[in-house]
Amino acid sequence: MNSAAAPEATQPSSDLEAGNQASSKGRILAWAAWDWGSAAFNAVMTTFVFTVYLTSKAFGGEDQASAVLGGALAVAGAAIALLAPVTGQRSDTGGRRKLWLGVNTAAVALLTALCFFVFPRPEFLLLGVSLIALANVFFEFAGVNYNAMLAQISTPRNIGKISGFGWGMGYLGGIVALLIVLQLFVQPRFEWFGASTQDSLNIRLVAVFSALWFFIFALPVLFAVPELPKPQRGARLGFLASYGLLGRRIKAIYRTSPHTIFFLLASAIFRDGLAAVFTFGGIIAAGTFGFELSQVIFFAIFGNVVAAVGAIIGGFLDDRVGPKAVILGSLTGLLVAGSVILVLGNGAYVFFGMEWAGSTTFWVFGLFLCLFVGPAQASSRAYLARLAPQGESGELFGLYATTGRAVSFLAPTLFTLCIAVATPLVAEGEAQRWGILGIMVVILAGFLVLLPVKAPTETEIAVVPQS
Repeated sequence: MNSAAAPEATQPSSDLEAGNQASSKGRILAWAAWDWGSAAFNAVMTTFVFTVYLTSKAFGGEDQASAVLGGALAVAGAAIALLAPVTGQRSDTGGRRKLWLGVNTAAVALLTALCFFVFPRPEFLLLGVSLIALANVFFEFAGVNYNAMLAQISTPRNIGKISGFGWGMGYLGGIVALLIVLQLFVQPRFEWFGASTQDSLNIRLVAVFSALWFFIFALPVLFAVPELPKPQRGARLGFLASYGLLGRRIKAIYRTSPHTIFFLLASAIFRDGLAAVFTFGGIIAAGTFGFELSQVIFFAIFGNVVAAVGAIIGGFLDDRVGPKAVILGSLTGLLVAGSVILVLGNGAYVFFGMEWAGSTTFWVFGLFLCLFVGPAQASSRAYLARLAPQGESGELFGLYATTGRAVSFLAPTLFTLCIAVATPLVAEGEAQRWGILGIMVVILAGFLVLLPVKAPTETEIAVVPQS
């Protein structure tokens, strides 16, 4: 058992070790259903449908609308970075993890549903981006409590498998939600009032669908998983005083379990690279490899299937070889696949007498990228859950969100910089693919920073001071 001794100690064990010795399949399915439902917000609202609608000409032009949306999301990111650790801490200390998961989930669903009132006119742009940005804040807060709940429904023997299963459910839920949206609203197969494009009714109804999808599939975890027992602690801290406690706990974590902090830093870097794979994947498919919108959507669907399979397989491996090995292996796979796409580009080649088109390069090695993203994400969550001090999972996953937000500029900046540097040096239309190099640099940096970090089995559990 991992343990550490230090003054002001409150607990010598992790949340995972102090939790259940056996898992309930019903609770695991209920927990993973939240991931399935949340995909409607991630895939439909913020990636493929509603933000595309918000940045269309109807809202004053793509450039202006994109800048406004980007600014709003930047403000949301700053709010998440500042508030996530304290909101996680307060749900831990109050014994209200499930309550705040429910409250924040309901807030996301409500804000998503209100996007129905964002009509396709410039004067509604500010309303639309504000709703999306605020929903992102509450979504991250909900995610902190949801991730912290992993230790409640798993054991040291199966935590990797359960984390991978949750990620897999999220990917698959996104596919199903996207297919329903395409068939009923975007490219309807039959005539019904929701297919009307007048005042973009069909797209605005997508927001209502996404809200209901998320809310309905979030309900099982709120009924199946019990609330935390309320800890016996000192007087309740004020909100601002919580930051003082947070600072003392970070110092205590560094003093008694420095590799927990090292992992937070390493994972922040490589997770930014993982996010960039999906963020810029569609852009590269269209701009560099000439994919039409329908082809991009088909690739997104297949990519999510492959990512789900990878996450589930990675989860099984996690419990056998450990999360660090899975993460390093996945990052290696990402570096190899990304490098092949960068080198081959959209050129046509002949291998062993067979023609190899640029589109084939992207389909084959793009899907390999998706295959390795899932395991890295799932094992990263399972890695941290193994190191969470007893009763402190929410606060630690809050720090996980904060560190991720703190470096979220890395991949987009290097992606843009590499394209800017390549533009005068390569033929027209060839510069965009060099943005892949920026993403690979971030993933490589995360790989190198993670190398010296000890595996959870070799890392002491931090001992933190009482409130």
